[in-house]
Amino acid sequence: MQTPQRIGWIGTGVMGLPMAGHLMDAGHQLTVHSRTRTRAQPLLDRGAAWGESPAETAHAKDVVFSMVSMPADVEEVHLGKRGTLSATTPPSLLIDMTSSRPLLARTISEVAHDRGVAALDAPVTGGDVGARNATLSILVGGSVEAFERALPLLQLLGKTIVRQGGAGCGQQAKVANQILIASTMIGVCEALQFAKAAGLDETTLLESVSAGAAGSWSLANLAPRIVRGEFGPGFFVDHFVKDLAIALEECRASGLQLPGLALAEKLYRMAQDGGLGDRGTHGLYLLYERGCV
Repeated sequence: MQTPQRIGWIGTGVMGLPMAGHLMDAGHQLTVHSRTRTRAQPLLDRGAAWGESPAETAHAKDVVFSMVSMPADVEEVHLGKRGTLSATTPPSLLIDMTSSRPLLARTISEVAHDRGVAALDAPVTGGDVGARNATLSILVGGSVEAFERALPLLQLLGKTIVRQGGAGCGQQAKVANQILIASTMIGVCEALQFAKAAGLDETTLLESVSAGAAGSWSLANLAPRIVRGEFGPGFFVDHFVKDLAIALEECRASGLQLPGLALAEKLYRMAQDGGLGDRGTHGLYLLYERGCV
């Protein structure tokens, strides 16, 4: 049993809510903040305190986590007028688990350091299933000392926790992860489209190919949802478009051209423009079903 810590948690989305719950399960004292208080109600009902702002949520805490939507949200939550780093007594450790820009992660780390706060960028992969089951992979950027201090808490949230390097490296690793997922999802959608056109039983097909060389997390977890017609989000198309745009920004900054990434970003923007932004990433399949590709 870990010694209970005073923890601030900011963000109660599809993934953030169960992740915060795991910390409470371990006996930690939680103060939570969300743009919409009702979304935090399950945590409040369990005894979490409410923070009126990120600064209030962060005040005098041992650790503050954030898991929000967009880089602009991350910037506001930590660097804004009522952000965590404006707290009268700031937390000693800040862990942002949002998929965001590497440059922003480095900026937050620098500002935090000036206030005597250690900061980690620690985006995750594993979707809503991983968040609920505490089996996420967590990609961490920051100092060795901050990582070692955070590790016991991160182990309550994920199964594979690896430090990638200094500040921003966690976000860069997440970019690589999203590039992998984007191209894989195109393959999943096109394989299922072909199976349907050929008259194959899709469930039987998945049983065969998931255990072979074509196997992947997306094939095992999201392809069955496609077959069942379940397109609710584990990770929103809107958020994935954001991540792919960040990936392209990083590529342009380094003079790198990745045509597969460019194609995936184009297709996901088409899905977003087609009203699929609130679906899960596997909602790309509906773009094929509509004949829009």
